Amino acid sequence: MKIVVIGSVAAGTSVAAKARRNSEVDEIVVYEKGQDISYSVCGMPYYVGGEVEDLETLIPRDAAWFKKRFNVDIMTGIEVISIDENQQALVLKNLETGELFEDYYDRLVLATGATPRIIAPFDEAYQNVFTMHNMVDTRAIDAYLQHHSVQNVTIFGTGYVGLEMMEQFQKRGLDVTLVQRSAQIMTHFDGDMAYRAEQVIRANGVYVLKSVTAKQVTAQDGVVSAVELSNQTTIQTDLVLLALGVEPQTQLVDHMKIAKGPSGALKVDQQMLTTVPNIYAVGDVVESFSVIDGSPLYRPMGSTANKMGRIAGDSLTGGGLTHRGILGTGIVRLFDTTIAQTGFTEAVARAKGYDVEVLYNIKPGHADYLNGTENVIKAIAGRQTGKLLGVQIIGKDGVDKRIDVFVTAITLGAKVADLFHLDLAYQPLYATTKDPVLYTGMALDNALHGRTLLPPAELEQRLAEGERFQILDVRSKQQYADEHVEHAINMPLAEIRDRFTELDMDIPTVTYCNKGVTANAAQNLLLNLGFKSVYNLSGGFKNYQVVKAYLNDK
Repeated sequence: MKIVVIGSVAAGTSVAAKARRNSEVDEIVVYEKGQDISYSVCGMPYYVGGEVEDLETLIPRDAAWFKKRFNVDIMTGIEVISIDENQQALVLKNLETGELFEDYYDRLVLATGATPRIIAPFDEAYQNVFTMHNMVDTRAIDAYLQHHSVQNVTIFGTGYVGLEMMEQFQKRGLDVTLVQRSAQIMTHFDGDMAYRAEQVIRANGVYVLKSVTAKQVTAQDGVVSAVELSNQTTIQTDLVLLALGVEPQTQLVDHMKIAKGPSGALKVDQQMLTTVPNIYAVGDVVESFSVIDGSPLYRPMGSTANKMGRIAGDSLTGGGLTHRGILGTGIVRLFDTTIAQTGFTEAVARAKGYDVEVLYNIKPGHADYLNGTENVIKAIAGRQTGKLLGVQIIGKDGVDKRIDVFVTAITLGAKVADLFHLDLAYQPLYATTKDPVLYTGMALDNALHGRTLLPPAELEQRLAEGERFQILDVRSKQQYADEHVEHAINMPLAEIRDRFTELDMDIPTVTYCNKGVTANAAQNLLLNLGFKSVYNLSGGFKNYQVVKAYLNDK
């Protein structure tokens, strides 16, 4: 059998390597129109900022290595011009010589990836307008910075690539402006969590513009010097980076009757087979599906591409691996802070019709007496199933390890009650005795069993709609005097047993403290005393202040 793979970055080389591990008899050929293969796309921004000193360390293997190790022929500088799915034939072009030639396949794998999205007015050739998608882009940006006077950089888009490059440009001593079309940055997060990230970005000296797009540019001799935005403002710039996401490269198969998903990426089955016989697809050209509900999900990531490649290589050679979907997990460093997410956001879960419980958990990543710093965890659970649906975390302390625990829990269908029973590693340098993961599970399970949480945004909305609450501030008198929720009554926890008759037991009551723990004790007490409906303001006054600022900023 002859296996032909088109594309040789993360997914394509994984296909070839796994297929060869399974079979020594099949012929395996990989065609790549570029010159670089099997490189670390996700590491490229860190070369621009100097954290990776040698770009070649991101390209650990070349075609000769693959030939020697796997007996796989990787042909670089070769572009596939067309595919005849009926004859199972290819027309190819040698980009160095211009020569056209033909080849055939028994099984074809599309690992063509995606292409950066380009918008007007940048859809012309400008010397200082770049994307960050491959090694060619990386070398071009670095060369331009070395040979031209650059101080002001403008980045359009606030996805992971845009934010990584923001940080790395600033490490290089440059002034950075972020421009976002929508009203919030980081649209894979809930608005209130993205707002927290935005405050970190602004605090580090980055200028952020939202709800605007580029209208026209000022350019001379192919160099952009200014960009006029849709709000009529003009920003001066020495370099423009377009980080607006990607579009799957399906052009080679658009003439076929091949199924695509809502994203425009190719549909595949669990073996990575498309709807056209003998044609498989992997990586960024493919639409995946949600582990939670099976709905289509396009979230191109290098980790997913590698996984898909391995599955396809196994399937091609008689193996039993299958693709089980993704959660859309992502993580990014923002200077000294990390923000990560997995699964559904609150907005997505509600839009899908889930009845959700929302917890804001503010806890240090390790013991505060050893300088542990607070993380904000926003966790969403389904009230009907008790299962965890999604988590977002922002902080400086162990964000990566905790998001991965939550990923594991969601993937394995854990209920929130299960989180509390995890035997996680504890030592005060690395965790607290009741780890934030355990506390998240405990608090959500309590909420699902009568200790209801009320997110600050929901409280504000219900108050605006005229709903009546009695709001109880259970902090100290001094803390209340310094600042409190409007119309709240101050009744410290220690005084409630003596003073609860001052309250109306039939009116829905909201308790709050600084972060939610003391308010939970007050909630328990009031319910035990016979109050009919008592909510705990999720995340306490600390979270309320941030969410209210976010709502005012919208």
